[in-house]
Amino acid sequence: MKSLYIFVSDFFKNKGHHVFLSLLIAKICGFLGSLFIIRILPESEFGTISIVASVFFIFMSFNGFGSHQSLLRYGSIIQDDCEKKVLSKYLFRQGFVHQLLISAAFLLISVFYINKYQDVFFIFVLFTVRLVGYYFLNHIQAEFRVFGNNRAFAKVGNVVNIGGVLLLLLLSYFFGLIGYLLAIALTPFLCLLWYKKYHFVAIVDSINFTKKEIWSFGLHAAGTALLSDALFSADVLLLSFLMNETAVANYKVGLLIPINITFLASTFMQSDYTVLAKNSKSKLFLKNYIANYYKLFIPISCVIVVIGYLFKTEILSFFFSSKYAGNESIFMIFLATFSFNMLLRNLYGNLLSAVGMMKMNTAISLLNLIMLVSFAFIFVKKFGIEGMAISLSLSLTISGFLLLFSFYLYWKDLK
Repeated sequence: MKSLYIFVSDFFKNKGHHVFLSLLIAKICGFLGSLFIIRILPESEFGTISIVASVFFIFMSFNGFGSHQSLLRYGSIIQDDCEKKVLSKYLFRQGFVHQLLISAAFLLISVFYINKYQDVFFIFVLFTVRLVGYYFLNHIQAEFRVFGNNRAFAKVGNVVNIGGVLLLLLLSYFFGLIGYLLAIALTPFLCLLWYKKYHFVAIVDSINFTKKEIWSFGLHAAGTALLSDALFSADVLLLSFLMNETAVANYKVGLLIPINITFLASTFMQSDYTVLAKNSKSKLFLKNYIANYYKLFIPISCVIVVIGYLFKTEILSFFFSSKYAGNESIFMIFLATFSFNMLLRNLYGNLLSAVGMMKMNTAISLLNLIMLVSFAFIFVKKFGIEGMAISLSLSLTISGFLLLFSFYLYWKDLK
């Protein structure tokens, strides 16, 4: 237990709790926003929003072609602050050009939905604005992290997320769907209060890493995030075509709480990302980190599953109203799956990223998506919404074991 105490103490010493609490607040705000919208919008409108949001999260994963992921990894390795500034400025300018292309591609996707869903183009336009806003937010937060300013990282995140959910509640209450869309489009731009003039100054210094190396990592990091988010969007998109928007709404209700419990593991790992990147060649450090991670998260995962099983009906009724209380089976399938994946997919996926093995992460994520689609066409026809839950759970669990094996191959070759 002494090693666990040191493990947690180092987490606080590195000010990881600022990052953790900020990401926790972001999750809570996102959950509250989703909960509020579920309650005030009709099932059909909520289903349409869920479909557009699913496409949005796919494209958001690819923001700037992974420029902020590259900044976070290579900026963590660089020791000199001036060199970090040069890298940040380069990635900001190049990433923004890429972001404009991504945003245009996202808007073009709307043509596939215009004839099927009412007002969907207007929804896509405001989600496009939100997409650009998140590019700025991702970059400034990554920059604060590489300079070790976790307090500022938390401050900008808290202002955007808390301010965003308050604006969402206010505008949605008075203007319904239009108010909700305006709120989510505008709030990411609050981060511009923290931008520095040097981001827009011409680049005169050279960077220590080759551009090919930086963008290769960034593209694979973005590709991995894209495929990962595509996994959690493909299920909704498949249901929207195989069934209807009402099925999507019920499925999302069963998924919403379980998918959000993984923030415990993901935010913990993200808080330690810079430390993991700096120690990516230390075999002993990585071994001890994994051992202490399990000491912390195995009990947490077990408690979550037990509480969810005992109070599943009450949880669904309390958060989503009694009309959604019939989704207990989906809820429990996902709760068990995501609790288990905190011990596999969240841990080893983040470790592979921190040690620079993004190509393997990308390959497994692609395989994961292929498995989901394949399983869906088998199980959805037989079991409906529960079939999609089974499909997602199987693909997540298999990919988790593949990530574990890939990291083991890397670890055993370290000296």
